[in-house]
Amino acid sequence: IDPARVSLYVAPSNDTWVRDHGPITVVTTEGAPQLLDFVFNGWGGKFDASLDNTLTRRLHAQGAFNAAPLTTLDFVLEGGSIEVDDAGSLLTTERCLLSPRRNPGLNRDQIESHLREWLGITRVLWLKHGYLTGDDTDSHIDTLVRFCPDDTLCYVACDDPADEHYTELNAMAQELGALRTVSGAPYRLVALPWPQAKYGEDGQRLPASYANFLIINGAVLGPTYDDPADLAALAALQSCFPDRRIVGIPCLPLIRQYGSLHCVTMQIPAAVL
Repeated sequence: IDPARVSLYVAPSNDTWVRDHGPITVVTTEGAPQLLDFVFNGWGGKFDASLDNTLTRRLHAQGAFNAAPLTTLDFVLEGGSIEVDDAGSLLTTERCLLSPRRNPGLNRDQIESHLREWLGITRVLWLKHGYLTGDDTDSHIDTLVRFCPDDTLCYVACDDPADEHYTELNAMAQELGALRTVSGAPYRLVALPWPQAKYGEDGQRLPASYANFLIINGAVLGPTYDDPADLAALAALQSCFPDRRIVGIPCLPLIRQYGSLHCVTMQIPAAVL
């Protein structure tokens, strides 16, 4: 990596999961980027997040985001809990956004109203089913289902009836089959392979997911887990992104901390840098 392309800023944090506490960028009606800084409370108070919750503001104060304005909102929202397409649709899970440990007192309609106002989306698609054992996030959508070009949804699918996820993920797949695009057509569904179960040193199952990929300029970085399904997963991603290079990134060290590639990154538009 060319050091001239890297900008380094130092700020204290609790953990590495910048997807969930980093700035979410929107474009205003005037065409200018604006950074949104939501509350991060450690996935519903599971972990101390006092430093993570200040990180975006600390970086902004150092000039990390150029002159882009920053708006801090009194609303708990993690970047990994939402997936947005280019047609105004937002996909999320009930387990996460309706959790009483995030925004108690707000119902579904109120949460949707806030998301429409702040993110500029026109509709919210809710999933009742889907989870990964070992996931601390209450079913973040970025570990389960992702938007891809040409009205495509790629999703984790379990083909092992003996696996604890089988019933729940099949129910999620049925939900996806019932969703419709803005034009009323069904989505093209692409199932991602199911990796073999991975376990940490404490014996707890780890949330290995091929859906936690990262879209970058000209390429897609796909997580791999030293698993027989890695190559099939990268091939499935290639079918979803035929115009981009697919690059496998070893992510076993990340899932040992219960996250993966998308979770540990946050994209920043060029106009903000």
